Amino acid sequence: MFETQSRYELWNSRLADEDDELSEVQPDAVPPEVREWLASTFTRQLATTRKKSDEKPKFRSVAHAIRAGIFVDRIYRRVSSTALMQFPPEVVRVLKTLDDWSFDVFALAEAGNCMPVKYLGYDLLNRYGMIHKFKVPPATLETFLTRIEEGYCRFRNPYHNNLHAADVAQTVHHVLCQTGLMHWLTDLEIFATLLAALIHDYEHTGTTNNFHVMSGSDTAMLYNDRAVLENHHISAAFRVLKEDDCNVLQNLSRDEFRELRTLIIDMVLATDMSFHFQQLKNMRNLLTLAEPQVDKSKALSLVLHCCDISHPAKRWDIHHKWTMLLLEEFFRQGDLERELGLPFSPLCDRNNTLVAESQIGFIEFIVEPSMTVCADMLEIVLAPIAPIACNAGSGSEEKGDGPEPAAPGSAGSAKNGGDPNEKPNRFKIRKPWITCLAENKKIWKEQAVRDAEARAAAAAAEAAAAEAAAAAAAALEAADSSEGQAAADDGTDEGKGEEAETN
Repeated sequence: MFETQSRYELWNSRLADEDDELSEVQPDAVPPEVREWLASTFTRQLATTRKKSDEKPKFRSVAHAIRAGIFVDRIYRRVSSTALMQFPPEVVRVLKTLDDWSFDVFALAEAGNCMPVKYLGYDLLNRYGMIHKFKVPPATLETFLTRIEEGYCRFRNPYHNNLHAADVAQTVHHVLCQTGLMHWLTDLEIFATLLAALIHDYEHTGTTNNFHVMSGSDTAMLYNDRAVLENHHISAAFRVLKEDDCNVLQNLSRDEFRELRTLIIDMVLATDMSFHFQQLKNMRNLLTLAEPQVDKSKALSLVLHCCDISHPAKRWDIHHKWTMLLLEEFFRQGDLERELGLPFSPLCDRNNTLVAESQIGFIEFIVEPSMTVCADMLEIVLAPIAPIACNAGSGSEEKGDGPEPAAPGSAGSAKNGGDPNEKPNRFKIRKPWITCLAENKKIWKEQAVRDAEARAAAAAAEAAAAEAAAAAAAALEAADSSEGQAAADDGTDEGKGEEAETN
């Protein structure tokens, strides 16, 4: 496990500064189709990007000495029960496991009449005290979440829909509360983070940025081919927020609104997969400094990005379901590309896609390195508030999810992704995704072997059938030739007989 991680961490460290290409991947490391998909999805290919200057954090400083009991009080605080949205009993039951890493959003959707964003979003904002802190009218919040839910359902996407939005928001919640990250943030930053997770794919079209660019869509024209979908998600969501009956930000001050809006924009734009390698490289380089100063915006952007691609790090049954839904969405794009006369995007040809191999490549080259960097970042920024962070996971119903300080004189344990070369007493968070990633990758590798055997058997059967058909055709041709010769011989004999009779 650690050997694999080290190999890919080494590979990631060699990424080119400007091109973000996959040039360091050995040609035989992944199938060509998977390599093409990784390159086209997670690198920038069409445009140069303006380098941002290194800026100091613009957000207000945060007091670190927060009593652990404050969160326990705040997470269960409820404003007047008569003003709150009513939750069906089955939804309440499912939400009892909201802190779990492998929370089942499909069960929530089933319990809540396929409105997971409405119920999960409301519950999260209430748990964190956002309704009370920022004086959000409950009816306005319910209307806003309903509108966001409707936008996610607009294109009837198999994957990028309201379930995905709820799943990402829940995963962000897990990171906030189970690692103690919430204690590093202000209330406004928590509010922005939860809203960013809820709207990060709002009105997703079910097609990729590259499809928009190649097809010349109106959205691509509007945003000049740059982060096409991400720009739309943000713009469309803030247009909803401008409506009086949906404006959950109505009681923020001007400065609070500007800070929240800036943070949401930064976070959602960072979910553009073409920035993936540069984002990881920048954070990794920052963490190697003697005294890294991690910008709040960059930290939260990485958290949201990792949560956005985290389904391979969840329990197998959940991950497999998400994989099949995503592939169906890819295939529908491939069908559109065929209709438009465009070349198939990688993994979009429903008749020629290596499913298991694509997931192995996604886990090894994208998800594992991302979660590793994110965990390293969290441990560094949370170390100064370790006693508070360690109390954050006490309410979890999934055993072993909360953070833990390393034992005196020891590095992190292997089961928690520890490195024997780490400094003693380094603050550690628990990493439930490590086990899930290893198990899922093992299953996909076994599936890849079975798929390869099936393809080989099919190819052999096809070759045998072709050989048999060729043999049959040759036999038929030989038979036809023999019949023709026999007919010719009969004709000759008849001619001789007639000639004899004439004589």
